[in-house]
Amino acid sequence: MKRFAHFLILLSLCACGQKGPDLPCVTSMVDLESISHEMIVLGSKLEDPYTLENMQAAYDAIYGTKSSRRELTPTDIYVRFLPKGEEQYDRLKSMGIDLVDHPVDYQIITEGDYYVDPTLPEDQITWQYAVVSKSFSLPSDIEYEVLDECYIAAHDAKTKSDGVDWVAVERRSFELTGNSDMLAPETRAEEGPQRPHGRITVMDDKTGEPEGVKGVMVNCNSFVKFGSAYTDANGYYQMQNEFVGDIRYRLVFQNKKGFSIGFNLLLVPASISTLGEGPAEGVSAEISVSSERKLFARTVVNNAGYDYFERCDGGESGFISAPPSSLRIWIFQHLGCSSTVMLQHGAMVDHELVKKYLGEYMSLIKNFLPDITIGVNGARSFSTIYASATHEFAHASHFSKVGTPFWNKYIYYILESFVATGGATYGSGVGGYAGHCAIGEMWGYFMENLVYMDRYGVPSPSLGVSYWFSPTPLRYINERGLTEYDIFRALDGEVTSVATFEAHLKQLYPDYVNVIEEAFARY
Repeated sequence: MKRFAHFLILLSLCACGQKGPDLPCVTSMVDLESISHEMIVLGSKLEDPYTLENMQAAYDAIYGTKSSRRELTPTDIYVRFLPKGEEQYDRLKSMGIDLVDHPVDYQIITEGDYYVDPTLPEDQITWQYAVVSKSFSLPSDIEYEVLDECYIAAHDAKTKSDGVDWVAVERRSFELTGNSDMLAPETRAEEGPQRPHGRITVMDDKTGEPEGVKGVMVNCNSFVKFGSAYTDANGYYQMQNEFVGDIRYRLVFQNKKGFSIGFNLLLVPASISTLGEGPAEGVSAEISVSSERKLFARTVVNNAGYDYFERCDGGESGFISAPPSSLRIWIFQHLGCSSTVMLQHGAMVDHELVKKYLGEYMSLIKNFLPDITIGVNGARSFSTIYASATHEFAHASHFSKVGTPFWNKYIYYILESFVATGGATYGSGVGGYAGHCAIGEMWGYFMENLVYMDRYGVPSPSLGVSYWFSPTPLRYINERGLTEYDIFRALDGEVTSVATFEAHLKQLYPDYVNVIEEAFARY
């Protein structure tokens, strides 16, 4: 299949077996082509069925005086925060809060990936909405506003043995607040509340086969009731929270391997791609090159990152230092070049050079510093974006080993060459720190080519061989017995030229001296 057809119908994807959740795989397929990925357009404010007042009214409507438990007490509060900069935003996230950038008690006229409060300046982080426990200690130094006190029965330990049908109370509250159209039909309601589950896949157009979108967060909500789960290595997810009616789904590109994919035209580190509204049973999505461009690019980079982190631990074969934790990646649709600047992790690169390199995007880095930037302008296929992302992840591993002193010199050379030559990223190999560049790029292109070969079973387009440096010596010794883990072992901070790289390899692997000498002499 060259592309997926997307239909908003109920169908059985497969028998889940050992790979999927232990539930029937019957979910609604998302019609991706019908969903807007621009800014959310809000409509009128809705009556939230989960407010304490509304849940109390629903409880009284069903039980009246039949139950001794008459007065409900709030379990949660609906609050919005206005963080001032990255430090405050990250602190909120570190508290385990699910933040969304739009109010959850409004009608959604047009779906989208993001929302910006029109009353705030464009260069300020917009209001972040969340639901937290009533006992949550709200930070005194971050601006916030409590919007509602709420009652969510699943968050009240007393409901486990009180004999109350809380699903019926929840449904009645939807009815009393004018939201009955969101409830599951009676034929499905008889099955009880549902734990959303499904599968998210992306098509590799080179193999013609879909693969699961790996380790990405699927987040959903019905008003102030939230759920989230990570997909597994095959793209399956299953929420722990139960829902009684239609909910809104979205992919949050915050991978469980420890990296996030950002740049969403607003100041947050992890991009969001909406999947729209779907039933409580769950939704599945099949993404391809014909899907919305940003969504496709994010899923490919996500899978490249997940696979690369998996590869770093080679078991008995050895290991490659994983990229630093909390790695932040930005994808730029209008740039064709990529970089591993590691700004968030302490690389102190001349910002004037960064400004000339990133152009119109530079103004955004003052709030959230990227570590990796991936330009996908002109990269239309899965394999091209995947290979480019792998190259940058390999650089991030190199950074983990050599640290900022090495990296500052390396990236300074890259950016200075780019600016001085008007776009020739690697310069001519002349000048200070050219050796740092040669070593870094030999490793990056070697890994990019190796992963391409392993994934597709055919040689890569031999990327990087036309520059003044070449990854070919590494490929040569790899084909003759030294693994990528062996080669990475030689990449310490003292290796700052091709000559010192060769010497260190020969020192570490005396049985391969002749092979190493031949590789570097030939290429």
